[in-house]
Amino acid sequence: MPAEAQVSAKVNKVAKVDARVTAPASPPLTERQEARRRRILHASAQLASRGGFDAVQMREVAESSQVALGTLYRYFPSKIHLLVATMQDQLEHMHGTLRKKPPQGETAAERVAETLMRAFRALQREPHLADAMVRALTFADRSVSPEVDQVSRQTTAIILDAMGLENPTAEQLSAVRVIEHTWHSALITWLSGRASIAQVKIDIETVCRLIDLTAPDAHE
Repeated sequence: MPAEAQVSAKVNKVAKVDARVTAPASPPLTERQEARRRRILHASAQLASRGGFDAVQMREVAESSQVALGTLYRYFPSKIHLLVATMQDQLEHMHGTLRKKPPQGETAAERVAETLMRAFRALQREPHLADAMVRALTFADRSVSPEVDQVSRQTTAIILDAMGLENPTAEQLSAVRVIEHTWHSALITWLSGRASIAQVKIDIETVCRLIDLTAPDAHE
């Protein structure tokens, strides 16, 4: 039971997290540093939107964001770190948009499926950016774990908000992780031309049914 209690505590933390899922660096960034970081992320997204993964060169990002190259590397040690952080930033913006217009499905599964498809379509509108971010996430090694964890926490927060549950069970949280993996895989297969939007929608709706299957009353 102690292990289950720890899981519940972690779930409660995630469920209450707001759109700014990522904790600021330690020590916290000053207002000026945060503004600089935002310029860097904006420049990264702009370059990726125009030319994809290969278009994001650290020197060009530094020039576009008006920071010294050495300063850029202090914020983001590599291009992979930068693009994974860019993905977290894009998801954070999506989360804010989704909160302004919540999904309308009757069940948690329907709401999550609608939410993830809206997020997917937002990425679909920027295919070069989506490809760059997903490639970075795929290439990320252990050194990028903090940034990858931030992306995962942001995605989890989006799903939990759509579910509308205060205290999801450990089993439901496991379902959320499977849904995250499926959504990420769907992005990869779509970007590589191996899946249509229609197929992605079917896969997302199918995996989201796990939410209803893992609801406490589903076992009664």
